[in-house]
Amino acid sequence: MNPHRHDFIRSCLSSSPLTSPPHNNNNNNLSYLDVGCGGGIFAESAARLPTTLSVTGIDASPVILTVARQHAKRDPSLGQKLTYVNSPIESLTLAPVDIVTCFEVIEHVDYPSRFLGELVKFVKPGGWVVMSTIARTWTSWVTTNLVAEDILGVVPKGTHDWYKYLHEYELREWFGKENQREGRKIWGEARVMGVVFVPGCGWREVRGSEKVGNYFFGVQRLV
Repeated sequence: MNPHRHDFIRSCLSSSPLTSPPHNNNNNNLSYLDVGCGGGIFAESAARLPTTLSVTGIDASPVILTVARQHAKRDPSLGQKLTYVNSPIESLTLAPVDIVTCFEVIEHVDYPSRFLGELVKFVKPGGWVVMSTIARTWTSWVTTNLVAEDILGVVPKGTHDWYKYLHEYELREWFGKENQREGRKIWGEARVMGVVFVPGCGWREVRGSEKVGNYFFGVQRLV
């Protein structure tokens, strides 16, 4: 799925570049915060991009961050661009960045609204929040809980809690309520891309599949 993460971010930036007024940021000098970075699959790939200034990957698990740091050492080109921090989002101290990413994380948290409230604090005006998660449908229950956990065992049983899955319209509603709460339009119109895993072919973008299963969600902070 990692190439699709980058494709989606590029589509977000091209739809409303950070260089567009009234923002003075530069799309060729991007800072990232990768929340729930795990072993660093996305964080490393983002740090290798010539358009990247810095990437901070955070995770609450010190064990998984040990793996991430050891793997990063294999690539000296990452240099000072990539930093890992063992911290939950609630305890993080970091200046706002251009792009906050959160891939396959929000469906595992107990209080998504509270989590989003912490997440958006780290986005610069003009910057983007980019996430991926799973729609709460019977199709997603069959693929993630029944097939992946119970039948194939490709992930440990209990990894997914279907009741925590979020529809894309629920995320839209949350950002809309933030605009209402502030009395002004802080967040722009959301962008969504559905993806489907095709056996033998890998992940593929499928229009409309965000209403069925896995999808990407991006929204720009306007002010």
